[in-house]
Amino acid sequence: MPPQLHRREFLRSALLLAPLVACPGIVQATSPATNSESRRLAFYHTHTAETLDVVYSEGGVYVPDALKEVHHLFRDFRTGDSHPIDPALLDILHDVQQATGGGHGRFEIISAYRSPATNQMLASRSGGVADHSLHLQGQAIDVRLPGVRTSDLRLAGLHLANGGVGYYPGSDFVHLDTGRVRSW
Repeated sequence: MPPQLHRREFLRSALLLAPLVACPGIVQATSPATNSESRRLAFYHTHTAETLDVVYSEGGVYVPDALKEVHHLFRDFRTGDSHPIDPALLDILHDVQQATGGGHGRFEIISAYRSPATNQMLASRSGGVADHSLHLQGQAIDVRLPGVRTSDLRLAGLHLANGGVGYYPGSDFVHLDTGRVRSW
């Protein structure tokens, strides 16, 4: 029987791994395909009209300057607050785009990072906003991809099974996150 990981041991392990998260340039991209290829994503933020076309991973290594640009674009557009974005979220977007044949299209960002104030405001207006949303941790994004049906983005996300997938056909977007595998 394997030994159980006690809370203190878990916290100690998390603290030891924190520098890897804080310095994304030394973290290896998670998808096996990234070991030899460059990974590029393009975005259009629907609320700020800002765009970004960036190579975020080269040879399996995340590009720190590119991640800084992503952090800025993915900021809470209501407050201007920014937060580091989980690079694995970019890998999910890249893999979903490839799986749907979305090629070099630009993801339209509906929502990415949310400050606690913004999340609380949204939660007070809608029962569909989680109090502890992964948007608060830079681990979630709501997107659409022109030329690809959101139902196809949803199916690709479900097939990849790399995190949560929410489908909002009435608002025409898909939620993707790096949390546990689940769907709604």
